[in-house]
Amino acid sequence: MATSPPPPAPPGLPGLPAEGARQHAPWWQRTWVRYTAPTTLLALSGLVILLLVRRQTGTEGFLVGLGLAVLPVPLLVAAFRWLDRVDPGPWRNLVFSFAWGACAAALMAIVANSFATRWIATATADPSHADTLGATVIAPVVEESAKAAAVLLVFLFRRRDFTGIVDGVVIAGVTATGFAFTENILYLGTAFGTDRLTGDTGIFSVTAATFFVRVIMSPFAHPLFTVLTGIGFGVAALSADRRRLRRVLFPLVGLLLAIGTHAMWNGSSTFGEYGFFAVYAVFMVPVFGLLTWLAVWTRQRALGTVRAELPSYAVAGWLAAPEPFVLGSMRARRLAREYATRHGGRDAGRAVAEYEAYATSLAFLRHRGRRGRVGADFAVRERELLQELWARREPARPALAYAARATAPPPAPSPWPGYGYPQGYPAYNPYRS
Repeated sequence: MATSPPPPAPPGLPGLPAEGARQHAPWWQRTWVRYTAPTTLLALSGLVILLLVRRQTGTEGFLVGLGLAVLPVPLLVAAFRWLDRVDPGPWRNLVFSFAWGACAAALMAIVANSFATRWIATATADPSHADTLGATVIAPVVEESAKAAAVLLVFLFRRRDFTGIVDGVVIAGVTATGFAFTENILYLGTAFGTDRLTGDTGIFSVTAATFFVRVIMSPFAHPLFTVLTGIGFGVAALSADRRRLRRVLFPLVGLLLAIGTHAMWNGSSTFGEYGFFAVYAVFMVPVFGLLTWLAVWTRQRALGTVRAELPSYAVAGWLAAPEPFVLGSMRARRLAREYATRHGGRDAGRAVAEYEAYATSLAFLRHRGRRGRVGADFAVRERELLQELWARREPARPALAYAARATAPPPAPSPWPGYGYPQGYPAYNPYRS
């Protein structure tokens, strides 16, 4: 029976013990508290938000708004999940983020925005001015702060799953998708009620116009704002624990940028007849393109980290020789999963996917260790990941070996015709173990 080879020494952390003792967690970090408290809060928030939206839109308007608002949700969630394919976080984090945005953040926004707008209208005796001020000043602060709370909670209580910019982008984007989902139900349901009163139908109805602006033109608006907060938390996650100023400053800067961008978007209608389209074309689209580029670039850089950090584990015997290169290629990883599923069934394919995820987490952990951005539990966490890899090596190694052969570059032709490889002699293949 094979035995596990010893793990390599923790990089940059001489003198760490091989085994780390876990301290007793305080009561607020115990498992039952961490699951029961947010679940109860989100369930109550969801029930209240359901009653509020249904009362404002009516049952029929609520159902119409729900049917139309759900359309962009799968596409947005799939886009963020695709971005997170290199080191996918657990689904429970995404479910929590979406539920927080759709329930808790939406409820906080409705209550706070309504209270603030009524107070401004009473104080100034100018309801139209109160609505404008509420939309451009109050709403961005309240809504972005409410959505940022989900990112903060994951950052604090799911620290192992929050290791960089991509994690911040994904958590923030999914939270904002949930928020926009509830907000779209409210707007579309209200528009449908207006059309019922006026008798408007078809493409010239208020419902059609609202659907076009909110679902077709700008489904990425709320995610774009909150992603700026997520990037701030992602940069903070990359900072060493001792740099507390940076770990506080970057999330605050990201939140302020999110509020400013949101305020500009909400205030675009006050910039004249074509203000909305001007802000959309000149500001929103370029910012969206820039953030998309940043996210994809960060993902490619993460693959480079995998290729750079895992060879030391291959030398130690934990990985086969070609695996660091296979795990640093999304195409090779996909081929490995498909091969395992085809020859071993779904369980084998799932085991290979888990193997890839654990190996990626291991590479990121070692990368942070070399840069001095890990705590005293480095050795414990490294050993946990290595044991998870070792437990899945049987289905994973043949699949990864196949992917290495399938994606290996062809051998370069000999520069001297007639003096190539001897007949029957295998060409050199750096991916062959």
